[in-house]
Order: sequence, then structure tokens, then C-alpha cells
Amino acid sequence: MVSLGCPKALVDSERILTRLRAEGYAVAPDYAGAQAVIVNTCGFLDSAKAESLEAIGEALAENGRVIVTGCYGADEAAIRGAHPAVLAVTGPQQYEAVMEAVHAAVPPAPDPFIDLIPAAGVRLTPRHYAYLKISEGCDHKCRFCVIPSMRGKLASRPAAAVLREAEKLVESGVRELLVISQDTSAYGRDIGYATSRWSGGEARAHITDLARDLGSLGAWVRLHYVYPYPHVSELIPLMAEGLVLPYLDVPFQHASPSVLKAMRRPANEAKTLDRIRDWRAICPDLAIRSTFIVGFPGETEADFQHLLDWLEEARLDRVGAFQYENVSGAAANDLPGHVPAEVKQERFERFMAAAGRISEAKLAEKVGRRLDVLVDAVDEDGAECRSYAEAPEIDGAVFIDEDFADLKPGDMVSVEIDEAGEHDLWARRV
Repeated sequence: MVSLGCPKALVDSERILTRLRAEGYAVAPDYAGAQAVIVNTCGFLDSAKAESLEAIGEALAENGRVIVTGCYGADEAAIRGAHPAVLAVTGPQQYEAVMEAVHAAVPPAPDPFIDLIPAAGVRLTPRHYAYLKISEGCDHKCRFCVIPSMRGKLASRPAAAVLREAEKLVESGVRELLVISQDTSAYGRDIGYATSRWSGGEARAHITDLARDLGSLGAWVRLHYVYPYPHVSELIPLMAEGLVLPYLDVPFQHASPSVLKAMRRPANEAKTLDRIRDWRAICPDLAIRSTFIVGFPGETEADFQHLLDWLEEARLDRVGAFQYENVSGAAANDLPGHVPAEVKQERFERFMAAAGRISEAKLAEKVGRRLDVLVDAVDEDGAECRSYAEAPEIDGAVFIDEDFADLKPGDMVSVEIDEAGEHDLWARRV
């Protein structure tokens, strides 16, 4: 299995592997030992599509029997145009079609002695954390995005199903649940916030209720892809109480009103600053991460300066950015005023420099604080860990370079921060 793209695609890969393991298939560690290769593609940006095509080509060269699935798989003509030798092409969430393709390529040989799978399924993440997908699809019509055309409209899972999966994950040793979807704030809206029953009682399919129920399981709960709707404020008291990690991943994308309007973003930048202030008043430790697009069509220097000024006022804890690029099928491709590549690059560098200064200043304020951290990896140089303010893969880390020999991934330890950099922290055990 070659899994590309975002954590949501990773969950799709896990579900496919779980189904395969249930039928007795084994997962090979390399191309040479496999009878077939599944490539789960990303199709969000043209650069991601290129990476997907490259991965498919590599799998064909190394193995020859390749099944393609995922977001880019929705464009079968493009896949087969580049690689006509692939065995099958399926779109995102088409688990049954993937299984049929595997059955055709490698007929199953059921054996009741080897068909058992872990209760939590097959996962591609370390044992101590797991992504928990609560819905598929999105109802927004952002001009730069083609995800709704790939994954469809919002389709929320019943709350009881999410909670049962979370229970199994925690029982299997997971210390951190990372809640993901295309639009976490909208969870349950499409099913009327329906209730369902799990071992803890009645559960309502609303993000506030779900977060509270997840927080009762005893693991860290981290929320991703949270649009800044007004009802998000209901989550902040749960963070202040310690039920949910005081961490919000909010995809702001920009701050200029004219650019947000051109993007068709469902947010008002002025109210967003007010909400951030209100959130921090309730939960001063709140860490906010976000992503931004630099050089969206029509973005003027004044728009970009507005974004920089907004960033200085918002003082977000973790920030990522990428330069706008056309995506096949996106409405933004036809907008006037595309920004020259050299201007996008220059703005990107200025933006990341500003974000880095803010990050460095905010991390410096943590020196001397005591925090609980989760150990992700240990080698001869030390332990790489994360506090509540760092999500895996996308944020910085907390490093312990003394007194770490007895630590192992999944351990939770208390530390005191004694050094800060631009994106990372260093700490000693206490």
C-alpha cells in the first residue's frame, strides 16, 4: 500500500487494509514481496497529482500490478492516459471497488487461522495515536477547491459508530485521537444531529457533544479542520476543563475581505479576530494552527499587507502556507488577476518570515513552563515528543536530550521547557 495525501486519505488506506486483513491478505513491506500494489492518490493540487502519477509509475516499474484509488482516481481518464497498464482505477471511499480489484488481481485464499485482525483494525500510524474520521465530503463551494466534486457533500457518521471506533482504539493502546473530516464544525448537520446509542448512553451527532464524549475515554482528543463558525465557541470550555486538548486547527486561508469573498470562504475575518480573543479569554493556553493561500487570483499588495497585519494581531501559534496554483476543475482557474510566480514566491517568503517571528516569540514564552508531553520517537540522540500544542507531522516538536534512555514511544512524561527555537522546544524531565 502506497498512501499519499492528507490524514483523511490515510484513514481510507487503513480501512482498505483492515478489510484486506479480514479476508486473510498480508501486507508486504516492499514492492518485491507483493503480488499487487494499491496506490491511494491525492488530487487536491496539480503538484499532488504529479506526485501521484510518479508514485503510480514507480509502482508499475517495481511491481507491475497496480490498483489506483483515492481522490485523483476520480479522474480515471487522466490516470489511464499517463499509465494505461494499471489494473483498476477507483475514486475516493470506493472500498468495495478496491476490494473487487484486489480479488481479481490476487484471488483470496480464506483461512480461519490467519483471518483474525486487531479489534482496532489495521493502522498506518504509530501505535500510540490514531486519526478518527467523523465524516466525509463538504458542502462548501470554495473556488480553489475540488474536494466536494471528488468526495461529495457532507456525510456524517453516526455518533455511536465514531465512539465505538474510538473505544476500540483506546483499548488497543492509543493515547491520542486526532479528529478529522473535511469540515469538522459541520459534523452532524446533514443527519439532523441525530442521536444513537453506544456503551456510554445516548450520543448526539454534534461536534460539541462528540468532543465531550470522546474526552470521557481517557485519551488526548485533538480537533482538526474546524471552520470558525459561532458554535465552535462551545468547544472552548471543554478545552479549559481538560476534556479536549486546547488546540484548534482552523483553515483560515486568508484575511483580506476581498480575497475571502473571491475564494467564497464561509467566514468573516473581522469577527474571526473577535472570536479568537474570546476563545483565549476562556482558555488562555489555546494553541491555534492554520493554513493560508498566498497569491490567490486578484490578491493585491494591499490585500497581502492586510493578511500580514491580521497575522500580527491574531498571533497564531502554528502557521503553514502554500502558493496558489491552478487545480483542474477549480472555479478559481478562470478568475482574473492571476499573480505572477515571482510575486507569489516573494509574498510567500515574507509571510513565512512573519509567521516564524510570531512562532519564535510565542514559544519563548513557554520557557520555564511545565508540560505533559507524549513521546513519539526515541533514538541515540534523545526523545522527540509533543505537547498539547503540537500535532504529529505538521507542527514542531518538544525534544528531550538528557535522561531519556528509559523512554519509549507512547510514554507520557512531565517536562520543564528550558529552550525555545523558531518552531521547536527543548525540555528536561521533572
